[in-house]
Amino acid sequence: MAQFQGDLDHEGIDYMFKVVMIGDSGVGKSQLLNRFVRNEFHLKSKATIGVEFLTKTVLMDHKLVKAQIWDTAGQERYQAITTAYYRGATGALLTYDITKRHTFNHIEKWLDELHNHADKNIVVMLVGNKSDLSSIREVPIEEAEDLAKQKGLFFIETSALDSNNVEPAFLGLLSQIYVTMSKKHITADGRERNWDKVNLEFEGTKLLVSSQEPECQKSKKRFSCCSVF
Repeated sequence: MAQFQGDLDHEGIDYMFKVVMIGDSGVGKSQLLNRFVRNEFHLKSKATIGVEFLTKTVLMDHKLVKAQIWDTAGQERYQAITTAYYRGATGALLTYDITKRHTFNHIEKWLDELHNHADKNIVVMLVGNKSDLSSIREVPIEEAEDLAKQKGLFFIETSALDSNNVEPAFLGLLSQIYVTMSKKHITADGRERNWDKVNLEFEGTKLLVSSQEPECQKSKKRFSCCSVF
């Protein structure tokens, strides 16, 4: 059983995960991050310049995991700066706007950048943001699911505005990074340990996992084997 707890302030971190948020400008990366870390949404949010980051500490299997989440600018003129921050990342949230087709069409470009600059084993969550605007969507959910399956990505739709699926997106990614890292027996202090595998399953809201894992069925922002408190 994996338990998650936000905003802990304890010493003795067992794991440190670096996560990068990538995708076109204006898709809502900063809003998603602010909603997850601070539970805030800013109607007049400005475009990210360069790179910014926030941290959040969670508890998984009684182990402290600190997530360092880097919000990168989507504008092409910052590409040389932002790609430098891909190094050492264990996870990525690749975000597009479900109401803007071109942001979805650029997903393969972002994946190519990850493959060129990040670790080959990086865990990637494809996030279709702005689900609160589904009445004007330009990207069908089925098309995004198919792409995620083809590329071996996890997938979920979110809304930073109403907070729908924001926690499942981040916690789902962190738990899968935890699975990968615990298999390697890597801890923050470099000592070898043997954690049991975390089983990730959601009920209600759709979370599509990569082809090597069984598909999880779904959540109402509630975990069947992971509790948020």
